[in-house]
Amino acid sequence: MRQFFIFLLAAFLAVQSPAGAIQKKKSQHREPAVKNAFLVSLKNRNTLIGVLRTHVIRNDESLIELAPEYDVGYNEITDANPGVDPWLPGNGTVVKIPTLKILPDAPYRGIVVNVAEMRLYYYTKRKGHTVVFTYPIGIGMEGFNTPPGIYRIVQKIKDPAWYIPDDIRKQDPQLPPYIPPGRNNPMGRFALRLSRPTYLIHGTNKPFCVGRMASHGCMRLYNRDIKQLFAMVPVNTPVRIIYQPVKVGVRNGGIYVEAHRDYLHRGGDPYDVIARWLLLKGNYQSIDAKKLRKALKKRTGIPVNVTDNPRR
Repeated sequence: MRQFFIFLLAAFLAVQSPAGAIQKKKSQHREPAVKNAFLVSLKNRNTLIGVLRTHVIRNDESLIELAPEYDVGYNEITDANPGVDPWLPGNGTVVKIPTLKILPDAPYRGIVVNVAEMRLYYYTKRKGHTVVFTYPIGIGMEGFNTPPGIYRIVQKIKDPAWYIPDDIRKQDPQLPPYIPPGRNNPMGRFALRLSRPTYLIHGTNKPFCVGRMASHGCMRLYNRDIKQLFAMVPVNTPVRIIYQPVKVGVRNGGIYVEAHRDYLHRGGDPYDVIARWLLLKGNYQSIDAKKLRKALKKRTGIPVNVTDNPRR
């Protein structure tokens, strides 16, 4: 067991930088300031991973710059900090870094994409233990929504070319039929093709689009993230794309709710979602109605302990 944890630390965990130590305009290829690999605890049923962090803004840092450094998307860092100007948050402003997550309500197998939170989870095995890697993503814009469903990886492509679909070229006739591999290719250097072949998980030449509805349906990752994912994921890996704007989880006996914006208006009544989850999981702790209403109203994407008289 001890060797396993040493293996995790050596292989997957990035060294956390002290608050405020991140300098301006670092490349998106640098290692993130937080880890993206977590041991999934099946024994005690904890379904939260990570911790909530903070960062003190220095000089003219922006949330747009901080997002890739902490491996979060634009939507995550702006929703977690309502009222903070993403471009000019202000020197000395303390911002929340939403690196505490509830695992989606889906099988812990293969790739799970929760479109509503714009985040990908990859479950794999390491020495008999389930480990999850998680990355922020960009998704399809309005009219090109990333499609929910169950798929699989059918092809791994290094240095992909982009053969532009006819429907996209009709929107912008100036686009060429083909963009070769290279810096101008919007797919980056690595791509994973789904069994629905016009949809891929790939890198990007526009990292600021991660955490936004900006693609034609594909899922965009920071280039360092897709490089790591590409190396781990074999062909035939299952891919489950879901839409869960409200997630419910457990940590140390407490019930947590993580609420995101229901931008497609497909999430249903959040109170029904939570009630069904509690019933199916057999959790009968008393919920603090005031805390729950506040979490569902703010929708910051940060898990909130809504248990009545929660444990400290």
